[in-house]
Amino acid sequence: MVGLSACSPHLPTSLRWHWASEQDTEACAQQLAACAALGQALVSLRGDLGAGKTTWVRYLLRALGVSGVIKSPTYGLLEPYEVATAHGAFSVAHLDLYRLHTPQDLTDAGLDEVLAGPGLRLVEWLQQAGALAPTPDLELAISLTEEGTREVVVTSHTALGGALQQPWR
Repeated sequence: MVGLSACSPHLPTSLRWHWASEQDTEACAQQLAACAALGQALVSLRGDLGAGKTTWVRYLLRALGVSGVIKSPTYGLLEPYEVATAHGAFSVAHLDLYRLHTPQDLTDAGLDEVLAGPGLRLVEWLQQAGALAPTPDLELAISLTEEGTREVVVTSHTALGGALQQPWR
């Protein structure tokens, strides 16, 4: 995993990464899992279908101690977990909003309450919530390269997001 640059000293702050392999993806997730502040963060994952959003979430959940099957929330919209780390216990909500047709669908499904609630919220396709989408603390925008590797821009939108970027600086 190669960190390319910090783009700005002020929020939002972005870092650019190149994941050349699954090991790079896993290492990035493991570094974030070690952050004490992670348990209350809203993390948005952007990228085309097949970019690696769910794969990265799986690595993060494994690093947080989740065992057993880690399902994609594509059809159920939400997969909840409970984790206990060296930094404390917290809930994790893994959401995939790809199938929302309108932002109102978020409210109708009660997912707006999950997004506003406590714990770690990992959200694929947060942009589907439109104006109802809260500001994420951290956003990972993942894109595939022609070589089959991933380019990742990690942007912090809050002070918490900035704190979560520290292991990657």
